[in-house]
Amino acid sequence: MINGIFRGAGNAVMAMQSLWLASILNIILCPVLIKGLGPFPRMGLEGAAVATTISRGVGVLYQCWHLWRGKGNISMKKADFLPDFTVLKSLTKLAWPATFQFVLASGSWVVLAWLVAHTGGTEASAGYQVAMRNVIFFILPAWGLSNAAATLVGQNLGAGKPERAETSALLTAKYNAVFMSFVTVLFVFFPGAIISIFSNDVAVVDIGAQALQIIGAGYIFYGIGMVMIQTLNGAGDTKTPTLINFFGFWLFQIPLGILLAMVLGWGPVGAFIAIPVAETAIAIAAYFIFRKGKWKMVKV
Repeated sequence: MINGIFRGAGNAVMAMQSLWLASILNIILCPVLIKGLGPFPRMGLEGAAVATTISRGVGVLYQCWHLWRGKGNISMKKADFLPDFTVLKSLTKLAWPATFQFVLASGSWVVLAWLVAHTGGTEASAGYQVAMRNVIFFILPAWGLSNAAATLVGQNLGAGKPERAETSALLTAKYNAVFMSFVTVLFVFFPGAIISIFSNDVAVVDIGAQALQIIGAGYIFYGIGMVMIQTLNGAGDTKTPTLINFFGFWLFQIPLGILLAMVLGWGPVGAFIAIPVAETAIAIAAYFIFRKGKWKMVKV
C-alpha cells in the first residue's frame, strides 16, 4: 500500500528502494537462518519464514520512516489518521472492484493448479509450479512498467492532459512488448535449461519445460494486457478491468482449460494452453476498450 502511495505521488524510486532493501535482506537471512550459519541456530524451513518476516518488516519500517520524516512530496501527520468519510467513501468505491480483480485472477490460477494436479499427478504439479515461479519472476519488470503507466495516466488526467496520458500508456505498452519478446525467446527455445536449474527429476523438468514453453508463447500479449488494465485502473475505471478479468478468467480460461484437459483428454497440456489463449483474449479486449477512450472521461 505504501509503495502505491509513493508511485501515485510520482516517487517510484522510493518504492523500488524499499523492495530492494527487503529483497536483499531476505536473500542474506534465508541461508543464514535455514542452515544456521555463524552464531545463528539452524532453523530449517522455519528459518525461511522468519527471514521473510524480518526482511519485509524492515522494508515497511524504511517506508514509514520516509513517510513520517516529511521531506518528500508527501508525508504523514497525526491529523491524517482522523477519519474523513468523504475520502473513505471514494476509496471504497475505487478499491472494491480493484480488489475483486485480484481475487478473480488469483482464484483462476488456483483452479488451474488443481486441474494440472488432477490430470497429471504430483510430477506435473511440481513441474507446473516451478514453471510458474519463473513466469512470475520474469514478469515482474513488466508489472513494474504497468504500475508506472497507471501512475503516469492518473497524473496526466489529473493535470487535464488526456492525450499525454494516452501517449504514456502506449509508450509503456511498446516497451513492455519489447522486453517480453526477449523473455519469450528464452522460454520458447531454452525452457529445459531454465527448469533444470531447479530440479534434477527428469519428469518434473520435462513437464516444467513444456509448461514454460507453452505459457511463454503468449508473453508479449501479457505485457500489453497488463499495461492496458493498469491504464484503466490508473484512470479510476476499476470496474471495467474487473469485468474483463471475470469474463476472461472465469468464463473463458477455466472452461477452456477443463475442456482441453479433461473432456478432450489433453491433461496438463490443455491447462497450459488455456493460459496464453485467455491472456491474449484479455489483452485484445483491454486494448479495444482503451482505444475507445472512455477512460479519459472518468471522474474520481
